[in-house]
Amino acid sequence: MQALGLLGSAFVGILHPASILMMIAGVAIGIIFGSIPGLSASMAVALMLPLTFSMTPSMGLNTLVAVYIGGISGGLISAILLNMPGTASSIATCFDGHPMAKRGEAMKALGLGIVFSALGSIFSFLILNFCAPLLADVALKFTPAENFGICFFALTMVAILSSGNMIRGLLAGLFGLMFTLVGMAPIDGTPRFTFGSHNLMAGFDTLPTLIGIFAIADILVTAESMKGGRVETIPIKKVKGFGFSWQEFVYHLPNFFRSALIGTGIGILPGIGGSTSGMLSYVTAKNMSKHPEEFGKGCPDGVVATESANNATIGGAMIPLLVLGIPGDGVTAMMLGGFLIHGLSAGPLLFVKNADVVYGIFAACMLCTVIMLVVEWTCIKGFVQVLKVPKHILLPLILVLCCVGAYATNNRIFDVQSILIFGIVGYVYHKFSLPTTPFVLCFLIGEMLETYLRRGIMQYKSFGAFFARPIFDAFFFVAIGVLVWTVMKELKAYKIKKQSIDQ
Repeated sequence: MQALGLLGSAFVGILHPASILMMIAGVAIGIIFGSIPGLSASMAVALMLPLTFSMTPSMGLNTLVAVYIGGISGGLISAILLNMPGTASSIATCFDGHPMAKRGEAMKALGLGIVFSALGSIFSFLILNFCAPLLADVALKFTPAENFGICFFALTMVAILSSGNMIRGLLAGLFGLMFTLVGMAPIDGTPRFTFGSHNLMAGFDTLPTLIGIFAIADILVTAESMKGGRVETIPIKKVKGFGFSWQEFVYHLPNFFRSALIGTGIGILPGIGGSTSGMLSYVTAKNMSKHPEEFGKGCPDGVVATESANNATIGGAMIPLLVLGIPGDGVTAMMLGGFLIHGLSAGPLLFVKNADVVYGIFAACMLCTVIMLVVEWTCIKGFVQVLKVPKHILLPLILVLCCVGAYATNNRIFDVQSILIFGIVGYVYHKFSLPTTPFVLCFLIGEMLETYLRRGIMQYKSFGAFFARPIFDAFFFVAIGVLVWTVMKELKAYKIKKQSIDQ
């Protein structure tokens, strides 16, 4: 009850014109940055940080929260319309969001993404408000061994994603792991596969890689299919509201709650990130679906799963930030800087000394989510107009935008070259019918898997000591069980197929 009282007082405190105006502006800026590949939410927060110097601590931090929420949600726009993940968190949105757009259901895909990303945010903020200290204590029990267990579990999801053609899926995933080995090794910094090039010392950055594998590859495939230099524009089906019925909303609720829990849980663990939570929720939704064969072909369940999870990660990532002073991802690291600027120290004492600021952030999270929902719903018809632009005009503009976004990531020309390299990789994958999803999952997980493994061995002196950790055991053996079950399922399907051919 005390928490509710403090939250109510916080809502009253932030409901004045100047504060609301700054939150609206923050959400809008975040959406713009999130929707442009390469201009991430962390970059938006970093650019807004100096502008909060002259503000009160509450208003300044609330503005940064607004940018954060808008930036994570904005990634779905380019992911659905252009097959370009605006942020790393929106990777899995491309898998079904863009196929839906290609068959004329862009409005529905955007509507599902907007609504369930908002609900995912609210879900995690409610958990943040009422359960933050308890969940922070759980997060503290996670050592490198437990984090390795989570990454290993995520890596075994490649088997599920490769169902139907496991050999091709595993081969695609193997290439993803190979690219993570390029650059300086984690922990000891040993150069690997750099071939004497200083550009490769830092390895391949995530966003340029994703821009290349999705956007550039899609540009090459589309350009190849163009006849006479032109292709027809994608039709847009007219819809009411957000594009889906109340019955569809109720149908998606179990998927939403499951994905939001995954997103919040992953967000609590520092260093894992929204991209992992989106991929895990997507794989889980596919595994538990009655029609898994529809995933990757424009299934609304995939959009709901990934958008619910990646926005739920926001509230999860803020739990260790506020309770322990530990940033959960790049954006919360920037926000930690915001606390320091205003003379505040994130951690347990923050709840004692500056409870008004903490609950002001909680209230701002709720309000900014509503603002985000209203802004994106208002602009949804404007977003889809992108699909009416002829491809022979749109593709060069997208290419330029990709190059600018890739360069803006680290201010390196090499990142621009990287998107072209991975664009060719994605094109080759398409030609040989290799799935890109296992590649992306392995690329994202590979470095974290190695880092936590090496940290764990340094801490416990041997890998065998990992099995003395119950949480690690749970993740490890569940992963092995999933792997065995998937292989048996594939063998059974192969036998049935062989029998039908013989007959």
